[in-house]
Amino acid sequence: MEQAQWKKIWVGSAGNMVEWFDWFVYASFAVYFADAFFPKGNDTANLMNTMGIFAVGFFMRPVGGWVLGRVGDRRGRKAALTLTVTLMSASAVLIAVAPTYAAAGYGGVAVLLLARMLQGLSVGGEYAASATYLTEASAPGSRGFASSFQYVSMTAGQLLGLGLQIVLQRTMSEAALHSWAWRIPFIVGALGAAVVFWLRRSMLETEVYAEDEGARSDPDRGTLKALWAHKREAFLVIALTMGGTVAYYTYTTYLTKYLSGSAGMSKPTASLVSFCALFLFMCLQPLAGRLSDRIGRRPLLITFAVGSTFLTVPIMTLLRHAGSFWPALGLSLLALVVVTGYTSINACVKAELFPTGIRALGVALPYAIANALFGGTAEYVALWFKNGGIESGYYWYVSGCAAVSLVVYLTMRETRTIDLHRVGAAAGDDSGTRVLAS
Repeated sequence: MEQAQWKKIWVGSAGNMVEWFDWFVYASFAVYFADAFFPKGNDTANLMNTMGIFAVGFFMRPVGGWVLGRVGDRRGRKAALTLTVTLMSASAVLIAVAPTYAAAGYGGVAVLLLARMLQGLSVGGEYAASATYLTEASAPGSRGFASSFQYVSMTAGQLLGLGLQIVLQRTMSEAALHSWAWRIPFIVGALGAAVVFWLRRSMLETEVYAEDEGARSDPDRGTLKALWAHKREAFLVIALTMGGTVAYYTYTTYLTKYLSGSAGMSKPTASLVSFCALFLFMCLQPLAGRLSDRIGRRPLLITFAVGSTFLTVPIMTLLRHAGSFWPALGLSLLALVVVTGYTSINACVKAELFPTGIRALGVALPYAIANALFGGTAEYVALWFKNGGIESGYYWYVSGCAAVSLVVYLTMRETRTIDLHRVGAAAGDDSGTRVLAS
């Protein structure tokens, strides 16, 4: 692959790494800064309040998908990517300098809430902007490979956040972490966002977007009205995301809690299992993306859905009784290999569904809605089943979501060979650019 192509991949996906770093460190460091923003006395209540603010970010993601998707379609992919990283940097700076309850009362909470709203907007737009850019900037025969780096960078962000937490825990006292050291990861996140902003200012617009001059004068470009003309594809994005996002959150963000809370493993062992599994999962993404460029997207999506539908219950059941590091790692890897069939190519599949003038919004809004409904609620649903004494019910919930997506994968057409310049040239045209089987 040419050096210029690698640069596009790096610039297009680097923001995801910083986004997910910031997203992860808020959740993981909340135990240290929760008491700083609320009255002392009830640690559990303070943590719940802090995580309630965290949840606001998920509700802002559809808004970010709409606003920044519109920017991407009307102003260009570069403009959207630059704006997302600006919001990202601002949110990290706000958290890093937020005043404590002792200094400003609930003023610090207001700053924290504003920061999370900005971060939700940023994350909601970043996924679609980078997915669209990576897909459009790639040669037709390498779109799957290039777009797979979106999940490489997302996973790298989580790993960097986890690694920094481990370093700080080993080098800082508990008192320092609660007092001031919890601000360090947000300072790091702000600096990382500034670097990405500098990189993206020099990036080139994609040729697909630049050559779409005639459609750029369309007043409906990047609007909900234009998206409604492609409502079949929009609902398809929601349906094909449903199973994938539930499975992804189950085996990434929820895995450590499940291993320590349900399987009875120590927190350090559970964290190590999660770290090793995520690292290997990250390495798998480009391989699966390249495979999809050779055999198509549908075989990988169908493999994921079949595996997740029929293997989730046995894998989760065995994980609960794994007992030690190696069995837990083996089962976690098996699950993530299955999930790779979705994560490695879902970005390009969604981008390949829409014409240039509505591609960013078409990916952003339906994906953000599906992620908020299913991905963002995955841990809550899992804990709801556990608190109800029927934890195994969550395993069947994940399988059911995958089964719904399996129906979609079986009935959609292959998107690998779609010409991005011609897809959806006329709304309602079923002459070969549509992706739903008759």
